[in-house]
Formats: sequence, C-alpha cells, structure tokens
Amino acid sequence: MPELSSNETVSRLRIYISESDRWRGKPLYAAVLEELRKKGIAGATVFRGAAGFGAGSHVQNSSIEVLAMDLPIVVETIDSPENISSVLETLYPMVNEGMITRDEIQLIKYTHRFLNPLPADLPVSQVMTHDVVHFSPQTRLAEAWKEMLTRQVKVVPVVDGAGKVAGILTDGDLLERAGIQQRLSIALRLNPDKLALELDGLEKSALTVGTIMTTPVVTVSESDPLALVVTRLIRNDLKRLPVVDAAGKLTGIISRLDILRQVVKTTQVTPVSTVPVGAARTVADVMARDFPLVDQNEDLEKIIEKFTQYESNRLVVVDENGKAIGLISDSDVVARIQPEKQGGILNALRRLGKTPKGNETAYDLMSPGVLTALPDTPVVEAARLMLKEARKWLVIVDSQNLPQGLVDRKILLESLSSVYLKN
Repeated sequence: MPELSSNETVSRLRIYISESDRWRGKPLYAAVLEELRKKGIAGATVFRGAAGFGAGSHVQNSSIEVLAMDLPIVVETIDSPENISSVLETLYPMVNEGMITRDEIQLIKYTHRFLNPLPADLPVSQVMTHDVVHFSPQTRLAEAWKEMLTRQVKVVPVVDGAGKVAGILTDGDLLERAGIQQRLSIALRLNPDKLALELDGLEKSALTVGTIMTTPVVTVSESDPLALVVTRLIRNDLKRLPVVDAAGKLTGIISRLDILRQVVKTTQVTPVSTVPVGAARTVADVMARDFPLVDQNEDLEKIIEKFTQYESNRLVVVDENGKAIGLISDSDVVARIQPEKQGGILNALRRLGKTPKGNETAYDLMSPGVLTALPDTPVVEAARLMLKEARKWLVIVDSQNLPQGLVDRKILLESLSSVYLKN
C-alpha cells in the first residue's frame, strides 16, 4: 500500500470506456483493475453509468427494454503523481475507444481500518473521568496548590457559581504567574522544608485562582465522539480537556491516557497474515528520530544543558556502547542531589541562573531500566505495552539495543487516530 498523507497533492486518473470493451478476452474494466492492482496502486473504483453516449454518439442506457447492455463505465484511481505516471504507460494502449483524463487534487484523507483502531464514534461520557477536582475563581492560590500536591494533579478546571467552566489552572500557570519555583512532579520530590517555605510564600499572596488561570478553555461535550476529542487535543497540543454537559456545566475530564486505554481495550488481536502489507503502522513509521540522549558519565552541567537544548523533561541515558540503560527526568535530578543544591538546580532548569556544578553523573541520577521495543512493533502493541508498564516513553532500539527513536503518548494518539487538521 503506497504511503499517502493528508493534504498531499495527488493525481486522479479516470478512464471512460464501455461495458462491452474487452482486453485479452475479459472485460476491459476488469483488466484495468487487475493491472492497477499488480502495479501497487492505492485503490480503484469502477462506476457503472445509467446512461450516456461516447465518441460514436450512440446513446447507451439501462432501460428495461434494452436487452443488450452496453453501458458507460468509468474506472477511477488516485495515487501519487509518480505512480500514476508509471501506470499510464501500461493503461494507455489498453483503451482502444474511450477517454483517459488526469487531474491534480488535494488528498484530504486516505486511511485503512487497521490504521485507525480508535473507536471514533464512542461518546465522551463513556470514557471520561467523572470524579474531577475543581476550583472556583475565588480559591486562594495556597489552597489550590496544596490540593494539587495532595491529589497529584497538574491540571484543574475552574468553575463559576453556576458550575460552568470559567478557566483552567495548571502547574504551568503557577510557575509562570504565581512565583512557585517548579512543576508539580518536581515539587513532589522536594525536601519538606523547602516545600513548606514555598507554601508559606503563597499563603501571604493575595492572588486567587481567577487571577492566574488560563482562559478561554477548550472543552468538549459529553455527547461528542472520541474522534472530535482527539482532533481538539492534537490541534491545540493539549493533554486533557474538560467535559461539559449541554448547559456548559463541568461533568468530567478526558485525557490522552483515557483515549489510549480505549484503543487498547477495543482493538482485537488480528493475525499478521490477515493484515494487508503496509496497512498497520509500526513504531518505525511514527517514532521521533531526534530525541535527547546523554552519556552515563556526563556531569550535572551537561545534563542541564541537554534538558534546555531539547526543551524536554526527560533524557535517555546510554552506556559506553551506546545502549539505553535508563531514563533521567528533571525531577530525578532535583530529588537525588543534596538539598543545598536544589535552589540552583531549579533556577538552572528554568533557565534563570547559571548552570550549577556538581559531581553527580547521569548514571548516579537516572532511573535504571528502559522500556524498549523493536522498530517493527505495531503501534497498537506499543500502546498496550506502555499502558501495562505505566510508562510515558518507549525507546525504539535495534537488534543491538541501540536507540533508534522514541514514542510517547502524543505520538501514539496521533498515529492511532484519524484527525482532520486544516492547513
């Protein structure tokens, strides 16, 4: 199956012939279809006309009085310009009487059921998380941050007095506009004294959730299909969306993880032999090939440099042979260095201060063990593996365990669904 992608310019080929036309003893339209199939063309359709006339000006129709049927036939196929040009060489001499046309069109969507295992028609209400913590715009920041830390949630909807979504509060909002020094994953690993000092500072602040929340908010309705949710998540580069009822009141929240669980849950294991070649994506088709690697012996300064260079909060650690041996996150760095150095590290991670020196290496700071898969692993199987192991990253390695690429939840969601994105 040729690789065609959305918004690509492709060629459409149309062959106008008659039902009575023959080629080597078989109907011409059947011979054309067979030739297109042998050439590996993406697909073709035969249209049988109700009436028409051709170059000989003889009117053909399908009225019941006409016993000798000779109706108009149109064979249409769409593929890349290169493939259409290639097949024309064979098709041209097959059409003794008729017409062949070609035009360039924009491909909006080309897919296969094996490429889209998402249960696209499933309503949000059957997938979303119903029990959702939320704040009011008047909630004080110290109270909000304590609640987020306690529940370990990075994103909380904000609702007004009528229960309608007025905004959303993230740890990023607190980081940028409230003066906290780190994201929630890092804050959870700070020493208690430092965390208490920061909370004390928020207690003295007059700011409320309503003064720093993100607004307006992208939402979905509980009756919307999952296909629409995926489109909005990808189009807006979001990880989760508040769910509202017909009146706009908050009823839940839906995340990438919720959707991936449905893909894995509803996807039936299909024997490899029954899946058309190229019809099921592998991780090699979708993986990110530019991803952050750090040698196990790199020092703290180099580690911080890699974090900022890739704008990532995770790095893949490799040994002296280039094999993946662990992952290191910014929260690992903060949690595993001496408390007196944490302030400098936090500033460095936020690009606010000079990169700190330290004797710690990537090997000292990493979490050992990496979830890996080979390049030919089907994407659905990769999703199943990541969910089972509760991992956000899957490192794609070759037969020598050398990293070749990376798959995360965002990549999985995009590859397991069919999304219409405007140019």
